[in-house]
Amino acid sequence: MTEGTLPPVPRPLKLLTASSLIMLLLLVGINVPLVTADAPQGIISLQFATTAEQTLNILNSWGSDNSHWAVASLALDFPFVLIYVLTLMALTDYLMSDRPGIRERQAGRWVRGLFVAAGASDLGENICLLTNLAEPDDALSLAATVFAMIKFTALMIGVAGLVVIRAARRHPLSY
Repeated sequence: MTEGTLPPVPRPLKLLTASSLIMLLLLVGINVPLVTADAPQGIISLQFATTAEQTLNILNSWGSDNSHWAVASLALDFPFVLIYVLTLMALTDYLMSDRPGIRERQAGRWVRGLFVAAGASDLGENICLLTNLAEPDDALSLAATVFAMIKFTALMIGVAGLVVIRAARRHPLSY
């Protein structure tokens, strides 16, 4: 393997990626009945409802017929968190496999840390949201929103970090 050339994609990374995509498609499918005027993004609208009043409006818009979809989405998100964090860690390891530099290794550790932080924030968010389904509370609504913002920010910065690591030394991802 020459510098800048990656080895073939390992089977565990392929399986994790496929599992992540399948779980994501299931979550997207579950989200469809949760899209309403008060929740135009479905469960994501609930993640960003910062007050108990907003949360209650969203829950009421779903009605009792669709409330089980919210619980199903949040319950399925727990294993999804584990799978996507493992996928991103394996992807980071794979993309770092031909990057021997100290700075690149340090950046790789930061990227891994961001992905773990995103997963931990996602778990905290899910716990807040599940607890908030029964009796919406301002503190839990706000906490879920903060966790969601941390999650999405960490994921975006982590992915950007992978792009920067691959661009280091002007060796693009090659096959």
